[in-house]
Amino acid sequence: MGEFAEPNPSALIESLRAFGYDLKTSVADLIDNSISAGAENIHIEFSWDGENSVISIFDDGRGMTKTDLINGMRPGSFSPLDLRDKNDLGRFGLGLKTASFSQCRKLTVVSKPPGGRTEARCWDLDHVVSVNKWQLLIPDSYYRPEMSPDLTDYNSGTLIIWENTDRITKGMNTESRRDMDNFHKMIDGVCEHLSMTFHRYMEGPGRLHIFVNRTEIEPWDPFLSKHPATQDITDENWPVMDEIIRIDPYILPHHSKMDSDEHACAAGPRGWNAQQGFYVYRNKRLLVPGSWLNLGFKKEEHYKLARILIDIPNTLDSEWQIDIKKAVARPPPAIKEDLNRIAKHARSRASEIYRHRGKVVSHNTSADFVQMWERISKHGSFFFRINRNHPLVSELLSGDNGSEPDKIKALISIIEETVPVQLIALTNSGNPDSFSSPFEYSDEKEIENNIRILFEVLITGGDEPVKASEKIKLMDGFSGKSELIEKVLDDICDN
Repeated sequence: MGEFAEPNPSALIESLRAFGYDLKTSVADLIDNSISAGAENIHIEFSWDGENSVISIFDDGRGMTKTDLINGMRPGSFSPLDLRDKNDLGRFGLGLKTASFSQCRKLTVVSKPPGGRTEARCWDLDHVVSVNKWQLLIPDSYYRPEMSPDLTDYNSGTLIIWENTDRITKGMNTESRRDMDNFHKMIDGVCEHLSMTFHRYMEGPGRLHIFVNRTEIEPWDPFLSKHPATQDITDENWPVMDEIIRIDPYILPHHSKMDSDEHACAAGPRGWNAQQGFYVYRNKRLLVPGSWLNLGFKKEEHYKLARILIDIPNTLDSEWQIDIKKAVARPPPAIKEDLNRIAKHARSRASEIYRHRGKVVSHNTSADFVQMWERISKHGSFFFRINRNHPLVSELLSGDNGSEPDKIKALISIIEETVPVQLIALTNSGNPDSFSSPFEYSDEKEIENNIRILFEVLITGGDEPVKASEKIKLMDGFSGKSELIEKVLDDICDN
């Protein structure tokens, strides 16, 4: 015969506040419930009143009966071992309570099933501590016309109200402009997080509509999947424990392929570098917004264009060690090798795009491929020198065209020795996307004149015009000037 050791209500309910949620992840957890209930519209209201500020979330989903509501208010209302509907976003049966308690001391839930009666229940943490019992309250009133719709006007739905929001507004003064601004910054953070976390629900036909203070949130697509310069590498489907995991790597466009607004938006809530890596989705809901999943890779500047989608079903929650906040996912050991392979490939492609201004690079190792600059390694350090085998440089150094080779050599040497390496490194560290592309601000006539000179040098050296054009297209700075090169080639052939 054993002994009962029931938890102390007042102690445990306070402990349920410490699961590590912040405001963003708490609101997202409640929206999971709304989506699972089939909601098409979700309205979130933040009402500023200093320490007395109130937050409400209303959805037009299926709602709950009295029995379902009471069970839903119970901590641990569902076991994580229970088989869930494939579209269910729940996990432990704790989300409503732990997410809410992490932000407020008074949680009221009002719900109405289709065509049924409206019921309301309330957890007041101060009351639980006072009576030391798991006692739900039945509120006398809860409707606030300035905060949320009246459920009597709907066939079904659920309203959640947070009051005594001590973790959000404690110490804030209604009259303080600074406090109000900080409150609104938190709202902006929630909007960014929801835009990212639920973007796949908010896209396409029959999409979900989420409103914050009556303004609809627009989805943020981390993959820029509709941008013409985005590269969608072939996806893979892996069978894991009778389920399918989908992996779809994307390489985002080089910043030169985007306007300033597109580039700023694509950076995401955390910035370009932080948003690189794997994006783990569970039933289209984003869990991990950019991480290399402890596979041994670092987040580095030249890999920031790599973002890889992973789709997992909720039946693999245990294998992926999904945490209670649905903000952490750890891949099972059996697939880490494959994830590592995909990550290496995506990072390599991203680095190529980053370093070559958005071109899909084919590593041409033929003699026709000529770089203007060479990287030389010596005694553990490296430096850059101008390639003496570049046709134009070689022509000038030969003296055949009447040039003065010694002066040319001196000029080249001075240029090489005075490259402002430290300034370039500092600029790259502070604002790497500020560098312009070769000839980005040059007049077209100036570029065309440079091309004509290169043609002249190469043809004089024995190349046929067509061969010369192929070489010029492979030169640094001219790989994106095919139309101009063809125009000059036509002029030469016509003459």
